[in-house]
Amino acid sequence: MRRGSLVQLIVLGLVAAAITGAVAYWIPWLPKSAGEEADRIEFVFWFVTVIAVAVFATVMAVLVYSVVKFRAKPDDLSDGPPTHGHTGLEIVWTAIPTVLVTAISIVSAIVLAQNSRAGDNALDIKVVAQQFAWQFTYPNGQTYGTLRIPKGRPTRLDITSKDVLHSFWVPQLAQKQDAVTDQHNRIVVTPKRTGRFPIICTELCGLGHAIMRSHVEVMEPAAYRQWARSGGKSAANEDPGLAVFNGQGCNGCHTFAAAASAAQIGPSLDELRAEAKGAGKPLQAFIRESILDSNAYLEPGYQPGVMPSFEGQIPPKDLDALVQYLAENAKS
Repeated sequence: MRRGSLVQLIVLGLVAAAITGAVAYWIPWLPKSAGEEADRIEFVFWFVTVIAVAVFATVMAVLVYSVVKFRAKPDDLSDGPPTHGHTGLEIVWTAIPTVLVTAISIVSAIVLAQNSRAGDNALDIKVVAQQFAWQFTYPNGQTYGTLRIPKGRPTRLDITSKDVLHSFWVPQLAQKQDAVTDQHNRIVVTPKRTGRFPIICTELCGLGHAIMRSHVEVMEPAAYRQWARSGGKSAANEDPGLAVFNGQGCNGCHTFAAAASAAQIGPSLDELRAEAKGAGKPLQAFIRESILDSNAYLEPGYQPGVMPSFEGQIPPKDLDALVQYLAENAKS
């Protein structure tokens, strides 16, 4: 290849790399990282992106150069000259991808191993998914519908499901894991900044999949220790019935003004008194029956089998608190 042609190829490659690199860099593909594991995953992302940009720029430079340099002249219908390959070139374009793929594999394996290590001081939290809510159980046995974890300390999440396949994901923490019935999958997250971040189900799990949301609150270590010592009680001394309402995922399916819940998968719980009257039953008895057997009474327009039965799923004390809370706060 002549020197002038090589210069043209290099210029074309640099232009293609500059355009592609600008698109890759300036578009915010990833959310701002909030965890150490997310930083490592982001490193792998950019490592692969740089390689992809380089390969793309090289291919585009050769392609554009070939189209311009070797295009047929007007009215030239003759066949091109026969070629017999180039052994050296074939070795190069086989060796380079091999090296690149191997490098990507090694970097990915190292990051995967690092992100799986929790260390000796990990906080263990059990995560249970069900249609259509998340439950988080802490070492002290308390269960909530939202997740609180301390900044700077590795947290090991043991993830499973009560019903169908779900998937746990916090974009800012990057780690993602399926929730599978009768199977316990684990991920480790180590937050590096405080804040509130969304928890999303990323596996189509039924009618309420789109609103199967919660949030994780990353707290300063001292604030988290104080919260944990208080038994997980909020500063506002949260009503025990409200805690059960949120912890059992009721807020993921029902509208209930007293709990600031606006989900619309199931019927509004603000109308419980009217529904109990329509069913011809006392209010508290109607609420208890609806929790334990959701198909016992169905509001018009709602299908059976959408809400799971909570028979044996809620401790009697918590069930009593939930029934009382719903009855006391239902609209007259």
